[in-house]
Amino acid sequence: QVLLVESGGGLVQAGGTLRLSCAASGRSFSRDIMAWFRQLPGAERELVAQISWSGATTYYSDFAKGRFTISRENAKSSVYLQMNSLKPEETAVYYCASGRAASREAYGMNYWGEGTLVAVSG
Repeated sequence: QVLLVESGGGLVQAGGTLRLSCAASGRSFSRDIMAWFRQLPGAERELVAQISWSGATTYYSDFAKGRFTISRENAKSSVYLQMNSLKPEETAVYYCASGRAASREAYGMNYWGEGTLVAVSG
């Protein structure tokens, strides 16, 4: 079993910056692929970014490229999402997830946090 807990969400003005954190506990974390997903109001959950166990390989959805950065610190069993230049339409619940293999779809991930709300004002 793996427990994931997100933090760092909140209210931010358009164009502002937030850094989300996800702390993992339970079984070994270091070899898991980690990801951030988000769910906009009335929409399906979608991938934001993904990072390999070593941190050497990352993937970003098109909307996140150039603005968001995913990173991890295995010694702290943590993964982060730095979000710059936030837009009002990116108001959503953001979720941390882990899996044994890379997946672009939510159903491909094995463990999920409860989510943290990010609200971007215009």
